[in-house]
Amino acid sequence: MTENTDLQNKQETNSTRGVKTLLGDPKKAIRKLSGPMIIAMLVQTLYNIVDGIWVAGLGSGSLAAVGLFFPVFMIIISLASGISVGGSSAISRKIGANNKRLADTAAGHTLFMGIVIAVIITITILPLLRTIFLSMGAENSVVDLIKSYGQIIISGTIILVFNNIASGILRGEGDTKRVMYAMGLGSILNIILDPIFIYTLNMGINGAAWATLVSMFTTSMLAFYWLFIKKNTYISFHFNFLKFNKKILKDILRVGVPASLAQMSMAFAIFILNAFIIKSDGTDGVAVFTSAWRIIMIGLVPLIGISIGVTAVTGAAFGAKNPKKLAIGYFYGIKMGFLIEILIVSLIFIFASQLTYLFTYSKDTVHISGSLIKTLRQLIWFLPMVPLGMLTSSMFQGIGKGENSLIITIMRTLVFQVLFSWFLGIKMGYGLSGICWGVVSGNITASLIAVSWGQITIHRLKLKIAKNNK
Repeated sequence: MTENTDLQNKQETNSTRGVKTLLGDPKKAIRKLSGPMIIAMLVQTLYNIVDGIWVAGLGSGSLAAVGLFFPVFMIIISLASGISVGGSSAISRKIGANNKRLADTAAGHTLFMGIVIAVIITITILPLLRTIFLSMGAENSVVDLIKSYGQIIISGTIILVFNNIASGILRGEGDTKRVMYAMGLGSILNIILDPIFIYTLNMGINGAAWATLVSMFTTSMLAFYWLFIKKNTYISFHFNFLKFNKKILKDILRVGVPASLAQMSMAFAIFILNAFIIKSDGTDGVAVFTSAWRIIMIGLVPLIGISIGVTAVTGAAFGAKNPKKLAIGYFYGIKMGFLIEILIVSLIFIFASQLTYLFTYSKDTVHISGSLIKTLRQLIWFLPMVPLGMLTSSMFQGIGKGENSLIITIMRTLVFQVLFSWFLGIKMGYGLSGICWGVVSGNITASLIAVSWGQITIHRLKLKIAKNNK
């Protein structure tokens, strides 16, 4: 019996329900893989909103502090998430190619890299917190709050990183249900702990940080149990699979590094936008923008879930050399995402006043209510075109072209959005309103370019595979 037959038989024997879904009908796979992730992300977004609500009770200074720290948090998550996406893509492709041994190796390499990155992040960012935000022009009182809050979060970087890596491994084998359970548990626990730590224990803004860390630790322990104790996942860890494999490392990094840089570019873009807002509208402007962005994130939740499904399905189809399934999964994801976003835009526009009240209920934040409603109704028009760019990036990650995904993200965030926001907000003097419309117009421009690139890439892939099969 040949090695390939042995590997295929081993995969069929060890296949989980997630793997069978991953290799089946692409439309059904997108729905089944995306559904649990959408639910998980909705619960997590609910936590983000509730977290903002509790912090808002401490005043606009605390709300601004958390908003200003958010890009740093994004950088940490982007590094972890990037390697997670790279590992997930590599695992999906190896599953599609019927090679469990290399899928296991990819998982082991991903976990090891995550631990190394966590250590590097902790020792490099922690000493620089105060300097970073003073250089942005933030007030000393706000910087003190940021430092206090940020030190707690950064000290727990290894927990945040492991949590992301474990989720990526499970997503790679199509097991999004367990990811949903873990994320849901962490988010619900965070919602419960926030008011206890912030107000009952009188920890203030630090309480929000500790609530985040405790909930993440709980989620990580659950994932650790599944992967290393219960061991009922498709992926298995053995010390011999942790031996250095240059090709696997390259596969992970080719998607992972661009994915990290792509998310970091979004963090840097928010840094720049916050600097623009501080210059034009001050600290209250940052509180308004970041609060509106928390609500806008509700609209991105379904897309994040769909994008995870698209990456896994296109990765498996690419590994199986099936461009038809790849194209079906990609375009179905875009259609599904666009229709959902139109519905969400309508709901947010109608209920903008009610949503705004969640962040302006205290006497210290009520004065930003009107500006927040206006900002929210401007930023929502960012959402309908996001599926074109985001899901094209996901498709590129799935087929191992992480550099293409990076180019799309940089084009959207650091080029078009920042350029248009500077022109309308600073150059033309429209302030926060101009910055919001800059974000919207920049995203539309980049998304149209992205989807055109995606179509061309799939067409070329079909021609290449057809030629090789002759």
